[in-house]
Amino acid sequence: MSKTTVKDVSTEPEPEHAVPGARTAGGSRAFALLLVITGALGLLAAWVITIDKQKILEGKISGKPFTPSCSINPIISCGSVMESKQAAVFGFPNPLLGLVCYGIVICVGMSLLARATFPRWYWLTFNFGTLFGVSFVTWLQFESLYRINALCLWCSLAWVATITMFWYVTSFNIRNDFLPAPRPVKNFLAEFTWVVPVTHCGVIAMLILTRWGSTLWA
Repeated sequence: MSKTTVKDVSTEPEPEHAVPGARTAGGSRAFALLLVITGALGLLAAWVITIDKQKILEGKISGKPFTPSCSINPIISCGSVMESKQAAVFGFPNPLLGLVCYGIVICVGMSLLARATFPRWYWLTFNFGTLFGVSFVTWLQFESLYRINALCLWCSLAWVATITMFWYVTSFNIRNDFLPAPRPVKNFLAEFTWVVPVTHCGVIAMLILTRWGSTLWA
């Protein structure tokens, strides 16, 4: 009489990239919400800066100068940043680029909330986009602190949003084996991804305090 062998059925969830027939991945709900929120914050900052930039230009034409509400003192001066040459490095106002890019991030996040999955090339392309974003804001941070000598609060919000989304997208790709990394790195990111963007933003905050100190809010 033959014996029937019953295989053990694992109750553990499958890896995010384990999709039959293709190497694809869909993020968790928390990851999707993070993309939507950071994209929305960046989009808000880009929208406000775009409107204020337009009002500044209109004020020059009408002879009635416009001062943005976030221009608090000579250091925290959104107007000074908006009127700098660095604010239109590609030949058009930087916020216009943000309106498009942050909108894409929101679309990706909403797609993940709808349980969409994407192939490896898509995630790597998305990661490259966030890498470009974080590199660009890093250059803007340097220019703001040491060339323009002024800080824009709305720009700072966009910086934090971009940094956060970059590190979480990178962590996602590493944990799903879309980017190579040693096992200890994967284990660390599985539990403590939040430490990396918090540390990154903390370094920027320290640079700002070192640059201006107590005169920041004077």
